[in-house]
Amino acid sequence: MLYKWKDQLLDDETLSAMKRHKDPLPGDEQTALEQEVESLQRRIHRLQLEHDILTKANDLIKKDPGIDPQLLTNREKTLLIDALREAYTLSELFAQVRLPRSSYFYHKARLRLPDKYANVRHAVTNIFELNHRCYGYRRIRAVLSRRGITLSEKVVRRLMTEEMLVVSTTKRRRYSAYRGEISPAAENLVNRNFRAGAPNQKWLTDITEFQLPGGKVYLSPMIDCFDGLVVSWAISTRPDAALVNSMLDVAIDTLLDDEKPIVHSDRGAHYRWPGWLSRIEDAELIRSMSRKGCTPDNAACEGFFGRLKTEFFYPRDWRGTTLEQFMEKVDSYICWYNEKRIKVSLGNR
Repeated sequence: MLYKWKDQLLDDETLSAMKRHKDPLPGDEQTALEQEVESLQRRIHRLQLEHDILTKANDLIKKDPGIDPQLLTNREKTLLIDALREAYTLSELFAQVRLPRSSYFYHKARLRLPDKYANVRHAVTNIFELNHRCYGYRRIRAVLSRRGITLSEKVVRRLMTEEMLVVSTTKRRRYSAYRGEISPAAENLVNRNFRAGAPNQKWLTDITEFQLPGGKVYLSPMIDCFDGLVVSWAISTRPDAALVNSMLDVAIDTLLDDEKPIVHSDRGAHYRWPGWLSRIEDAELIRSMSRKGCTPDNAACEGFFGRLKTEFFYPRDWRGTTLEQFMEKVDSYICWYNEKRIKVSLGNR
């Protein structure tokens, strides 16, 4: 390739003269040509170095191929230099990633030391995997504390970053069951006050939809404002009256005789049909409804749906899962949510 470039720099007359007389180029022209070739060689070498650094950053440190090497930590830069030092000199590697020589030898010595967090890394990974890959550094730190392992939040976050334990986040799609004002709406008694001094004072309910390759599944839970407990829930492939009515029947069965909670919902048709209204009246419960098209009026229930989908639904590939299998997994998740999942707002209980 270099010889081709060299030939292109010479005009046809010069090439003809060289072939005819086999005389060398004049001294000035030959020197300029050699300098141009050397410049091209240096440029190719530099571009190859940049390419190798980006490739190693992707393969070794799992960074995006377009990452700026100067944004890497000194420890990551040290790993890169060690991987490329057989092909390039240390000086040019230091200059390319902007790492001082002293920092390189410091981190290189640190890398030779045994990892004092080796056992903790294994524990952090197990906690993350066994809890639906949805625990962030706060909950993982709380579980470690229960096991007698005290670490700062920064250390837990760093270990999670190094082990690539990332909690998935995805924007959800809301399901709407609004069918118009088919019956008078109840007053908004909750009024965005989702706190309760005792269990079974304020209940929240709504319906959410899961879109699967095999069809759709609907979930209707009843959430207690006191501690976020899912008092009851129903799962079905149809968002009909039986879905919400069966859920309400189970929730009512958990009440004592003197417990008459407020049941807050949106203005969906399910909460305005005769079956729902008669059950509320027979149990002497108090109805409450959000304002029209105002999702924040039922924010605590929407928050449960967001956690459910972010932690359980979005991170997984549901191809090949039947609707019956999916409903069993949802049921299992809610049992885990009620009995084992750490809730930061309850003091990590």
